[in-house]
Amino acid sequence: MPSLACFKAYDVRGRVPETLNPAIARAVGIAFAQVCGAHNVVIGRDARLSGAALRDALVLGLREGGATVTDIGLCGTEEIYYAAFAKAFDGGIMITGSHNPADENGFKMVRAGAVPLSGDSGLNSIADRAASLLETLPQQPISAQLPPLKQACYRADYVQHCLNFVGCDGLAPLKIHVDAGNGCAGLVLRELMPLLPYTFFCAHMEPDGHFPDGVPNPLLPEKRAATARAVRENKADMGIAWDGDFDRCFFYDSEGNFIEGYYLVGLLGQAMLERVPGAKIIHDPRLVWNTEAMVRKAGGTPVLSKTGHAFIKERMRAEDAVYGGEMSAHHYFRDFAYCDSGMLPWLLVARLMSYTGQTLSALVAECMAAYPCSGEINRRVPNAAAIMQHIEQQYSPCAISVVHVDGLSMAFADAQGMWRFNLRCSNTEPLLRLNVEAKGDSALMQAKTSELLACIDAFAAV
Repeated sequence: MPSLACFKAYDVRGRVPETLNPAIARAVGIAFAQVCGAHNVVIGRDARLSGAALRDALVLGLREGGATVTDIGLCGTEEIYYAAFAKAFDGGIMITGSHNPADENGFKMVRAGAVPLSGDSGLNSIADRAASLLETLPQQPISAQLPPLKQACYRADYVQHCLNFVGCDGLAPLKIHVDAGNGCAGLVLRELMPLLPYTFFCAHMEPDGHFPDGVPNPLLPEKRAATARAVRENKADMGIAWDGDFDRCFFYDSEGNFIEGYYLVGLLGQAMLERVPGAKIIHDPRLVWNTEAMVRKAGGTPVLSKTGHAFIKERMRAEDAVYGGEMSAHHYFRDFAYCDSGMLPWLLVARLMSYTGQTLSALVAECMAAYPCSGEINRRVPNAAAIMQHIEQQYSPCAISVVHVDGLSMAFADAQGMWRFNLRCSNTEPLLRLNVEAKGDSALMQAKTSELLACIDAFAAV
């Protein structure tokens, strides 16, 4: 039985039609309904051109598997999460390629309560079942009597949930540039904007799977430059950009400077600790010092978790954590069913700016100076595991700590100062991902980043 290459560690994704196509989507639908025992499933899709055909096949498969399906149409991933926990569905599937190239697509799947599926919690079983079904499924539906297909819209309820979570009293009249990237964020922003006292400058608000301004990946250099320029031209207090399914948002200060997601984790952690004093805050291991310092300063307890939404959500539930954050701009909230949201973070930051009277740059400046970081740097290499072993052997004699939670994390305190790095393999590509940070010394951070990259490049060439 062949394996399906579109199944990854936490979701389904691949190039259409080579790796993911309607036949696979139909098999996934049947397998999801059967493996999860899902009888009432909500689905939605992002703006990609391949989404409609995949939706039709997925819907057929789900119904063949015995599930009643409710389609909420074009939406964001967190709208599926919201429906799954707030509207009594026992499963949800979002059809999205997120920030990936336009010819790719995928599925993000959850159980009742928006509990995620991963390789350890049902995804592998769905993959095996779908692969088996592909060999035997007839072209025609396997039953003439299928459960119903319904249409619904829960956006107004979802928007109100977000506003209730954040609170709208006492907000200052900020000016905010928003770039929806021709993904689906614009659909929600149009509902939110009339309910907030902010002045908005909008770009690429219409969902368009042709992506006339390029794929909605705010981390691409050309995307950063365009958003930064628009923030300055509009004299905005802050800029926000989203990926295609808007489960991540990216921040720019009033000068158009991109703010690394790492610094938002500590900032949002403190904001949530004001609401729930003494709570636990979950964070990933790639960059940690600023988050740990800010959380402890606010009276909370930082808790380290392996990177990845399934791991973060599982750890949050186990610890009853109020918030979890990853430097990759995924932010999770206990009162949003432990799910990640790309709308709640910017609403919370805008509220924080309103209440403190501080600019975004002022809110993060001290942290950026105290804990300068490299940001994540990717290297495409043929021998990632061997390189990690080589780096550990070379650096371990001088390390004050070595941690193997999600890759290799090593910390150092020597005559040059205090610094650390995390090096991890990609789950899906032949990539090494490097993050470096230092305590109060940007030059040291930059020097050690260059040193590690040279070491990686030299060993990769062997």
